[in-house]
Amino acid sequence: MTEEPSRPPRGAAGHDDWPRPSYTGIARVRGPLVVVTGAGAVGWDEFADIQVAAPDEPTGTTQPADTGKPADTDDAAGGERHGLVLDTARDRVLVQVLEGTGGLRAEGMRVTFSGAPLRVPVGTAWLGRVCDGMGQPLDGGPPVLGGADAPVAGVPLNPVHREPPAEPVLTGVSAIDALTTLARGQKLPIFSRAGLPHLELAAQIAAQASAGDEPFCVVFAAMGLTHTDAAAVRETLEGRSASGELVLLLNLADAPVIERTLTPRIALTVAEHLAFEEGRHVLVVMGDMTSYCEALREVSAARGEIPARRAYPGYLYSDLASLYERCGRVRGRPGSVTLVPVLTMPGGDITHPVPDLTGYITEGQIVLSDELHALGVYPPVDALESLSRLMRKAAGPGRTRGDHLDVAAQTTAALAGARRARELGELIGADALSDTDRHYLDFERACRQTLIAQERTESRPLERTLDRAWRALSALPRRELTMLPREMIDDHLGREP
Repeated sequence: MTEEPSRPPRGAAGHDDWPRPSYTGIARVRGPLVVVTGAGAVGWDEFADIQVAAPDEPTGTTQPADTGKPADTDDAAGGERHGLVLDTARDRVLVQVLEGTGGLRAEGMRVTFSGAPLRVPVGTAWLGRVCDGMGQPLDGGPPVLGGADAPVAGVPLNPVHREPPAEPVLTGVSAIDALTTLARGQKLPIFSRAGLPHLELAAQIAAQASAGDEPFCVVFAAMGLTHTDAAAVRETLEGRSASGELVLLLNLADAPVIERTLTPRIALTVAEHLAFEEGRHVLVVMGDMTSYCEALREVSAARGEIPARRAYPGYLYSDLASLYERCGRVRGRPGSVTLVPVLTMPGGDITHPVPDLTGYITEGQIVLSDELHALGVYPPVDALESLSRLMRKAAGPGRTRGDHLDVAAQTTAALAGARRARELGELIGADALSDTDRHYLDFERACRQTLIAQERTESRPLERTLDRAWRALSALPRRELTMLPREMIDDHLGREP
């Protein structure tokens, strides 16, 4: 071990007035991992700065830090990389290198531990930027700088300082705005299956969402995307990004796995500052959370932790809660953080640990349907499986429209009646159904075509959405509209002759 001054790692605390020690005892470089020996007083999740010597440079010296990511090749020149401490045992420290270990030589490295977890700059400079999962620019611009920084792990919020979610965040997607309205400060996940357009829906929500006339922006954190999907997301969100209302973090499938575990935390750290310090209403869209959990499982295995259910770490529930609970509203602050996590259910199994635990933490769910997708309906939202437990806080008189809650309740009840009629028809034959049952099946078709289905680039105002719901309800006899006041029916469907 040699003592020499070292500059603080990018985004780390780095406010010490004395130099931190650097360590050159590298026992092993394998895959994305580096084992450092002779290091003392190092803790888990501590940020590390790794100075890499150039091939022709004498061992023990360092090159000036490179501001970009080092190339992940065997002939990589000297420069700077970064890592996180995964495990410590006596004087041995296991470090995962965020940029990968391609081109690294054990005799040419010098590791400096920051003494603190990773921190990132925060502020409005993030708006309009496209970055990778660690916040490094992908748009050709300079590094994102801010007047302050904050820990990516977040700071726990005193529950007594929380305000309950209220007022709507309108997405422009009729199936969500009409039947599962999203409240500011709510966490409402999207449950999907492989092959369904959950990424397209998430990008559409991010492109169209609004909070009325109040300051609003979106933080979109994508995890484990292919390059093709990442390009599609960037294209969909190009308009919002150009207007300075979007922060886009893209973690690609070929990026180091540790980056995937940090991407949602960086996104939430940026969002918290924009909301609670800058006074904006922030919608955070994160997906795919299943990719995040699989990355967490890999990191847990590298730490040698005892696996739990389906080999996920035993702390999966608390880890997900540490993300989801960072949304909300704070008393005395004008902004809010609203969270829409997107996750795929392996094998369509809603009891899989990721959707199962997510359901315990969040306030409802939006479920995508294989059946509707097979019929060519977009977005294939299953209204009967979906639920927003805080919808009454966000919809109704003074918030959306006076008839909103009644129309949503009647539409949901009618869809349940249509499902019963369809199942009955499968048992006894469609010809044996009553006229009322046939009216319910007509309503189901009308609802699917008029209310739920819309174009991928169509942003539907709430007024038009609710008018379409009334049009679908007109397929039912008035005696079946038992959840709507008579005066409301007359106002929207006209008086009976």
